[in-house]
Amino acid sequence: MVKLHTPNSIAAPASRYSHGAEAGPNARWLHISGQVGTNPDGSIADGIEAQIHRVWQNTLAVLEEAGMGVTDIVKVNTLLMDRAHLAMMREIRDSYLGDHPAASTLFVVAGLAHPDWLIEMETIAATEA
Repeated sequence: MVKLHTPNSIAAPASRYSHGAEAGPNARWLHISGQVGTNPDGSIADGIEAQIHRVWQNTLAVLEEAGMGVTDIVKVNTLLMDRAHLAMMREIRDSYLGDHPAASTLFVVAGLAHPDWLIEMETIAATEA
């Protein structure tokens, strides 16, 4: 359903993502609110690696609830507190996305809503209606 675009006529992506992602006509869209490193019991995952995995686990749970999966992801927007965590974030992101390098934007930010959150990620997905 989601068609990825990375034209040869522009510079290659800086990491493993696509320059564009297109959903077909009459798609059913899902906008996932910013997910953070909060565990199901409300505690905050300890450290950046655990928070990145928790963000993805939370996102996958929302996708599953909507009857969707990773290949339905159109775009991921990631807010990261520390540029030093960029390589780890990309490696973990790529492990979850597999062969589906969706469109992606990364922001390095000065702060998030809770002082212990190190990452936040919002996701847009689409599937056939």
